[in-house]
Amino acid sequence: MSIDPDAPQAPPGPLPVITPPRVLAAVCLLVPIVAELWVSSYARLTPRFDGIPFFYWYQLLWVPLSAVFTVSAYLLITREERQRKALRGGGPR
Repeated sequence: MSIDPDAPQAPPGPLPVITPPRVLAAVCLLVPIVAELWVSSYARLTPRFDGIPFFYWYQLLWVPLSAVFTVSAYLLITREERQRKALRGGGPR
């Protein structure tokens, strides 16, 4: 039985709960919330986009942007969970 040097090794202690991918995922989820709750930043009529006041098109712009941020957070978390499972000895799935 040979040991593969490239195989992930189990960490000596418990895995940390707060990791950089999780912090980045939290930031990705917070950005749209803060952008929409900071009303004074977009409570105006100008600049207009094709006759639509800024207030409306700014909020509509955040619909697809929020989806992008949410998918990014999901991908960060699922990739990290796969890595954690491999480190615990569950193997890749």
